[in-house]
Amino acid sequence: MLRALRRRADLSQRELAGRAGVPKSTVARIESGGLVDPRFRTVERLVRAAGGEVAVGVAGRDRERLAAVPPVPHDGWRDDADRRYPAHLDVREVRTLKDWPGAWWADWYNLPPERWPLPVPPATYDLDRRRRDRRREVDRILRCLRYRRDDVGLPATSWRLVAELPDGALVGELRAHERSVDLLSARPGDGARELVLDGVLVAPGLHRVGIGRRLVTLLVEGMDRAGIGAVHAIAEGGGVEFLLACDFRLGGSRLWTLSLRRPPGRRGPPPPNPGR
Repeated sequence: MLRALRRRADLSQRELAGRAGVPKSTVARIESGGLVDPRFRTVERLVRAAGGEVAVGVAGRDRERLAAVPPVPHDGWRDDADRRYPAHLDVREVRTLKDWPGAWWADWYNLPPERWPLPVPPATYDLDRRRRDRRREVDRILRCLRYRRDDVGLPATSWRLVAELPDGALVGELRAHERSVDLLSARPGDGARELVLDGVLVAPGLHRVGIGRRLVTLLVEGMDRAGIGAVHAIAEGGGVEFLLACDFRLGGSRLWTLSLRRPPGRRGPPPPNPGR
């Protein structure tokens, strides 16, 4: 490498040694392999004198380039806490009990702060390497996600918003459709428009990281541009909690969920029910 740099700079061994301030014999020994372990400072001076630069990084995907080492994201917190947070651990802010692994005592994580039996630290970290790697992978995915509306091949009244990776792989999807308020109103023709939320899907392993909420936010922004005033949804279980976190409100009307279940192996239409 040193010979290649010297050739590129059109320098002799003596000229390179003079620019770097090292003996000519040192350059000759390095290039001939006689000095197999030169000091780092010597290498740095020779490389810079030949017009190069010594860089430290991590191997890129193609193994031929070095990628810059990202800075430690929590150095400020680490310094403020008298270095109690090790540099190889990712520190994150504790905003709710779910953020703190030490809150195992809060089974449902719904206690108000005044009833917390233990003080909650301002920040925490994961000692488990697998959890750290998983969080870092999720952060990487979130940084490169692209959100867009994709209604190709759907009816004009359909809405489809997607969250996808740079290679086009989907990790999140929201579907909704516009319904005619005229069919529900005793006074048709008022021009009101409403949406019905069909569903929000997020890839396994990426739940509760903000992808679904981002899709709902984009839906609301699109409604504002289209002049649509409301969106309705029917949910159960965790879906209710998710929609409430997205600023939905429980309605006053009472809705019933109905299901038609067919026993395994049974074929043909269900028997007619006279009088229905």
